[in-house]
Parts: sequence; structure tokens; C-alpha cells
Amino acid sequence: MLTSSDLLSDEYQTPETLLGSLDIFVFSLIAGLLIYWFFFRKEGFFRSDVFSTEPPPIRETSFIEKMKKTNRNVVVFYGSQTGTAEEFANRLTKDAHRYGMKGMATDPEEYDMSELSRLKEIPNSMAVFCMATYGEGGPTDNAQEFCDWMQGTDEDLEGVNFAVFGLGNKTYEHFNATGKYTDKRLAELRGKRVFDLGLGDDDSNLEEDFISWKEQFWPAVCEFFGVEATGEESSIRQFELVVHNDINMNQVYTGEMGRLKSFQTQKPPFDSKNLFLAPVTVNRKLNKGGNRHLMHIELDIMDSKIRYDAGDHVAVYPTNDAAVVNRIGERLGVDLDTVISLKNLDEESNKKHPFPCPSTYRTALTHYLDINNTPRKNVLYELSQYTSDPQEQENMRKMASASPEGKALYQSWVLDSERNILAILEDLPSLNPPIDHLCELLPRLQARYYSIASSNKVHPTSIHICAVVIEYTTKIGRVYKGVATNWLKNKEVTENGHKHTVPMYVRRSQFRLPFKPSNPVIMIGPGTGIAPFVGFIQERAWQKEQGKDVGETILYFGCRHKNEDFLYQQELEEFERAGVLTQLNVAFSRDQEHKIYVQHLLKKNKEQLWKLIHSNNAHIYVCGDARNMARDVHTAFYEIAEEVGGLTHTQAVDYFKKLVTKGRYSQDVWS
Repeated sequence: MLTSSDLLSDEYQTPETLLGSLDIFVFSLIAGLLIYWFFFRKEGFFRSDVFSTEPPPIRETSFIEKMKKTNRNVVVFYGSQTGTAEEFANRLTKDAHRYGMKGMATDPEEYDMSELSRLKEIPNSMAVFCMATYGEGGPTDNAQEFCDWMQGTDEDLEGVNFAVFGLGNKTYEHFNATGKYTDKRLAELRGKRVFDLGLGDDDSNLEEDFISWKEQFWPAVCEFFGVEATGEESSIRQFELVVHNDINMNQVYTGEMGRLKSFQTQKPPFDSKNLFLAPVTVNRKLNKGGNRHLMHIELDIMDSKIRYDAGDHVAVYPTNDAAVVNRIGERLGVDLDTVISLKNLDEESNKKHPFPCPSTYRTALTHYLDINNTPRKNVLYELSQYTSDPQEQENMRKMASASPEGKALYQSWVLDSERNILAILEDLPSLNPPIDHLCELLPRLQARYYSIASSNKVHPTSIHICAVVIEYTTKIGRVYKGVATNWLKNKEVTENGHKHTVPMYVRRSQFRLPFKPSNPVIMIGPGTGIAPFVGFIQERAWQKEQGKDVGETILYFGCRHKNEDFLYQQELEEFERAGVLTQLNVAFSRDQEHKIYVQHLLKKNKEQLWKLIHSNNAHIYVCGDARNMARDVHTAFYEIAEEVGGLTHTQAVDYFKKLVTKGRYSQDVWS
């Protein structure tokens, strides 16, 4: 048989060959066309199975040219990981209209940000940046390139007007680092700050911080540009409804995030826009007692070509409770199986739809929209126009306002009572919004990220998850159920051959074991914070089997009761007996009269720990609750440095900051 290398070799280039050059060319062309036709046509490459048969438009990469073309003078860039910064950017864009300005919300990843200096070409123009801080003080994925550009450029931004609102969380050490850096750097490049930096705190009330900032921001903008509010407070729709009465259902999205039919025809590589449907092969309860449900789940990635490392995160895309979706449909009196598209009224926008369209209302409410969390104030304001009871309308608008009375009412009636959109619809009988407007207003349902509880060296074809099911009764007597954990809990493994699947992809992390296995590791992870350390310990065991010199491996775990929720007890004790786990320290917080937590055990072993850290180059890892545990652990290490190392408090803080910089103190925490 002739191979391609055979055809290109000297032996097959002589006049005496069986096939001449022209024959080879024709043969190759025909073969290529056949391969192209077979594979790509079969996969819908010719777009017979997608909604639009038109070729995709050429995307404009110059936001300046786009602003000129569409007569806009305000651009609102967003660095967003969960959609909140994008939502705030859209709200500022709508506000601009009320001040006689024309704005657009923009993803910096989609444009050439080096053109920022050209903004002064547009009269009375301004760039606003809604910048979330992600992870350990870094930018969001879509703002990474922009932040890299800011850091490396010496562009002169004189004449460029800007303002920044940062989104952060005070439980993390690097609070609002990205927003602060953006504001500082743009000013250093001689940009003109129109209004002071705003700092939102998600640990308190992020939306309240945003509203307070923009209530001062717009008057400052009016004064800066010499404009006045138009007085228009009416609802401004961003999308229009298109109902598809006669459509091939093969052209309708059923939960896919990107390519239509990607769930039926799975093709790597898999990412946030192309999810892998991983079969659930194990779903077992971890705790032996108590009223909670802690679970261990294993996902099969055999045929996915997905690779991961211990410490990475798995992103799963849950679906909402079908019963809640049905109740919304019943309350609004709509046929949830109606096929619709929500089409952006701004034809120049890169965001054509708020979620994949065409889709049914049922699919949108099940797969794409967040119906479980408390709605933000702007949603209440927009929906208030659809109430027929004057008192209900007054209360909704009051809650959406920035008045002290309105803030208190929103806090008590919505936040403290944990009313989701269904609860609000049920408790306000005269509220009857069109379901398409409701779908436009609700935020996107977000992926949930779990620290992977396995090592790829030991489990290359599966990813393990450790999670606790969220379910409790709220103040007003409703049962609150966490979307993702209850959805995962119900993915039971059956013996009839049917396997439930989980749409997922892997997100890389910086939470990594030391490059040298001989370095000691100190792991602190109470509760489900143990997840990445299960993977770490598995990997250290594998390294030992490979004959490598593996340093001390020390775990500090915490739970409530030894006989109830000592997670992975059998596995951990086996690792300890095998000498892989040098020390297993467990704090059972409620097995005695006074509570004992992991930080107490750290202090108990302070001499040993200080020697490992200061003399033996140990790496420290902390996983779990950011608000209390991570802070208390930090404090315990400061005290160890002071008491054993003889450092002052200031020196201790500086010492551990340097460990963070060197990659020897790593955190994987959440609030």
C-alpha cells in the first residue's frame, strides 16, 4: 500500500513510476474531497443542522470603529468570570441612554485593547471598566490579555476619560486587586479619571455597593461632560421576542453551551463552550450519620482526551429542578415548550442572544437561566411595571431604590427570606410579567467548580468529586435546595445499564504539589476542603511506588464527629499505615464540650511545623472556607512564627507573604 511518505519519496518521482505526478495530484485531490465530505458533512459542517444558513459575519476587532459607525460615546468593558460584572456593564449601558449618551457593553477579549488611546477621537467619550478580581488577586479569564497589555504598554492615554468599578470579596487577601490595578494603571498612562474608583464587596452586598457608586458616578459624568439626565426611567428592552411556530426541532438548542448538537456528537477539545458529557460511574454517600449528605462521585472521562492534574478544578453545568421550572410555567400560564429566540435589538452587538437560541422556554429555564438565587434589584424594578396592584408595585420599586427604607425592605423581604423568582411570583399575585422579558432579565446559570479529589497518575480515566448537598428550610418556611449538589445527588448509578451524565470540562489551577517530591507538604482541609488532598496523597503514594524520594506528607483534617463525617477515613488510615501519610491529624469539633478546630492542632504541633517550614522548605496548602477557617489558619501560622521563630507580628506577616510569592503557601478557598 502506498503511504503519503512513499508518494513524496524520490523513488516515486521517476518517470518509470506507476503513477505520474498529475495522477498523484488528482488522486490526492479526490481523496481529500472524499474525506472532507465524509467527516465534515456528517458532523453538520455544511450547517444543514443549525439555525442560520448564512456565513458567520466578519467580527469587528476595532471597538473605536464600531463606536464611530454606531454613534456611541460610552464603552463599558467588563472583566467577568460569573457574569456579574457583565450584568453591571449592561446596566451602565442602559443608564447611559437616560443621560443622553449612547453606550455599549464590551468584552475586552473580543477587541484590540491597544486602540484605547484612540478613544479621544470620539467627542465626549468615556470608557468604564467593571473589573472582577478572580482567584488569588488575578484578572478574570476574559480580562487577562487586557491586563497583560496594561502592564507592558507605555501608551499615552492623555485625553482618554475613564472610570472603574471593581468587584471583589473582602474574605480574600487581595481584595479587588484587579479593579485597583486598572484604575491606578490607566491614571499612570495619563488617562483622565472621571470619577473615583468604586469597590464592591461580595462578602457584604455587591449590588448595593454598585448602586451607591453609580448614583454618585452619573452626576459626576453629567458635570464632567455638561449633560443632563433626560428623565427617562422607562424600561428599556435589550432583546425582542421571535416565536418559531414552524421549525425543525433539529435546529433547536436543548442545553448545549456552544455548538448545536454538541451533546449528540461529542468532539474534543472540551472547554466551557464545548462540554463533555461524562458518565457517572460512582455516587456514594461518604458520611456514616448526621442529617447532612456528603457524597463522593466519579466521572468517566475515558473517551474524552481530557487531561488533568491533582489540584485542578472540574466545572460542572447543572440543570434547574424540573418541578420549579414547571411551577414558573404554571404561574405565568405559558406553554413552556414554545420555541423562541430572543434577538438583540442592537444589530451591531456581538451578543446576539442572552442564551443559545432558538430554544424553548423550558430549556432556557432548565439549562440557561438562574431561577434559584434571589433576584437583583434591577430585576425587581423592571418587573414592577407588570403588577396590577398599586401597593405591590410601590413595594417592588421601593426595594429597587437606594432609599434606607427600600434597602431595609429588600434585605428582609428578598435576601434574608431567600426568595427566588418563583417565590416572588407566588407571593405577589398581581405580578404577571411576559415570560420572554423575565428570561431576558434573569442572569445566566453558572458552572459550579469543584476541587478534583483524585490524581491523574492513579485515575487517568476518571475525575472524582467530593461535595455536600445543600438543603435547608428558610425563614419563611420554604425549602431551599442547592441547584448543583441536589442535581448531582440524583445522578444515581443503576444496574440497568443506563448511566447518568454530567456536562463538564477541566479548569486548570495553580494549586500544585511541589516540583520536587522530596519537599515536605502540610495540607489543611476541613470538611469537603479535603478534596484536592485526596488527589495529592494518591499522587505521593504513586511517586513512592515509582521509587522517588518523597518528603513528609502531613494532613490536618476537621469534621464534626468521628463516627459521622470523618470523610475518606478508611482510605486515609490505609495511607497512614502504608507510610504515605506521615501524619494524620483530625480535629473532631463537636466530640467534646469545647470545640476543636484544625488551627488548634496546628498550634499544638508548632515546633515541628516551624522546623518543616523554616528549615526543610515545606509547602503549605489550605483548602476550604475563606471567611473563617483560612483566616484562622493564617493567624495560627503567624503565631507559630512569633512563638517559635521569634519573629514580631509584622515580620511574621511578611514571612508568610514571601512564602505565597514563592509558591510555598497556596490556597484553594471559597466564601
